[in-house]
Amino acid sequence: MNLESVSLSIKEYAHSLGFQYCGISQAVFLEQEAPHLEKWLKTHKNAEMAYMEKYFDLRLNPKLLVEGAESVISVLLNYYPKQSQHKDNNAKIAKYAWGKDYHYVIKDKLHLLFDYIKTLLPDVQGRAFVDSAPVMDKVWAKRSGLGWIGKHSNLIVPKAGSFFLIGELIITEKLMYDAPIQDLCGTCTKCINACPTQAILEPYVVDANRCISYLTIELKNEIPDEFQNQMDGWIFGCDVCQDVCPWNIKFSTPTDEPYFTPLPEVSEYQLKDWLLLDEKTFKKIFKQSAISRPKYKGMMRNARFLLKNQKPLSDESFS
Repeated sequence: MNLESVSLSIKEYAHSLGFQYCGISQAVFLEQEAPHLEKWLKTHKNAEMAYMEKYFDLRLNPKLLVEGAESVISVLLNYYPKQSQHKDNNAKIAKYAWGKDYHYVIKDKLHLLFDYIKTLLPDVQGRAFVDSAPVMDKVWAKRSGLGWIGKHSNLIVPKAGSFFLIGELIITEKLMYDAPIQDLCGTCTKCINACPTQAILEPYVVDANRCISYLTIELKNEIPDEFQNQMDGWIFGCDVCQDVCPWNIKFSTPTDEPYFTPLPEVSEYQLKDWLLLDEKTFKKIFKQSAISRPKYKGMMRNARFLLKNQKPLSDESFS
């Protein structure tokens, strides 16, 4: 098989596994992205995520992750839910965390894809990555022609939106490479204007120090008081910049991935339910959920912080 037919076969198999999109780019040093990443880190926009500084070189050079790397295969999996959290819910959760932890779902599919690639290219070596190693996944997806990075820093797929999770296979064989596409954000600034904490400082630049997703998931200390009355009811993550994006409003369609079926607690739990949750129950319910990332301690911190914004609750509120 020639490079074109092998590449086409890989994409077709990726689609058969449930990935909506698959693109391929050459595994090269990310020269264009290097100065932007360096500036972002030097101005401390990464907040307390020190690991982003520690693995600076690996983020830019896939050959340091996989010796002899030639190709990066990027895949996208739709996670847009069929239902919504109740409109009156005062403890909102980002959509990607409603079902089973995407790390498990995508990694399993990538391993199946890599097994298939080995039937086509017996000498291939490689690794699968799902947001758990120093890989600039949105950049590779962009370079693979799957979409462009919007002003909110998320990947936007033409006529499909941004509610997609990204995974990669970095492999040691050359393939046919896709070309990047045009940025179609135009003059739109809806995501910038809608951010509750003004975390999007300028188009394409997000300050993690101010991002609700960072504050509720990655931050290890207490949420600063300056964000009182700015959290918009989010207890885990935030979807505001994506929810207001015209590409999502017009084109997002519900996922058919069974593993992303929402946990009942996601739609049913109000703030009072989170405040009454004990650690043992939390671990049992969210064992295979991304919601386990900040651990019980982090979720209780988030709940208490949201409680400060609520009217005083009577004893009947917890009955």
